[in-house]
Amino acid sequence: MTKHDSRKIQQIHEELHSHLPPEPALRAKALESLLVEKGLVDPQAIETWIEVYSEEIGPKRGAKVVARAWRDPAFKALLLEDGTKAIAQFDFVGHGGGHLKVLENTDKLHNMVVCTLCSCYPISVLGVPPNWYKTAAYRARAIREPRAVLKEFGVELDGETEVRVWDSTSELRYLVLPQRPDGTDGWDEDRLAAIVTRNSMIGTERDLGPGKGNG
Repeated sequence: MTKHDSRKIQQIHEELHSHLPPEPALRAKALESLLVEKGLVDPQAIETWIEVYSEEIGPKRGAKVVARAWRDPAFKALLLEDGTKAIAQFDFVGHGGGHLKVLENTDKLHNMVVCTLCSCYPISVLGVPPNWYKTAAYRARAIREPRAVLKEFGVELDGETEVRVWDSTSELRYLVLPQRPDGTDGWDEDRLAAIVTRNSMIGTERDLGPGKGNG
């Protein structure tokens, strides 16, 4: 079995990101401003597409994966064993979908995902990461004081529930499989997917049910 060398993975991760141009977000914003100034793009359209992809298109993919796992024990087993292979059944391949590990929440275990080095994220199933996921505050505090961070998201856990924080890298990304809510027996996949939220698949939300949604 190949030994997992976390230090080596971190070095690879840092090397990959060292080739990015300085302040890439600022460069992108400067390009956007230039295109807007020349009348080639509508800034509102850009914001709308970003919002739609981050809040709707992306998370709905992940929600379908979760709903399938809730209904199909064989698929769930494959998902937990090899997340990348499982999501390929949906053709959800692409950036951030490779080397995907799925983490199952239970009554006594809660998983939460962070990327302390930047903002690595399973884009192929969750869309673009929310702004808070990329902030230095979340990246630092999720590791140092996860229960406090969860409480700020409205998740209060008793002392018997273990919290595990998983640090994503460019080599390995994570998706949380939330618990299926009580009272959803007999629901089809579409109805189940409608109650799965993006935050529940990151691990900053825990209890799902009617009235929830992936938007």
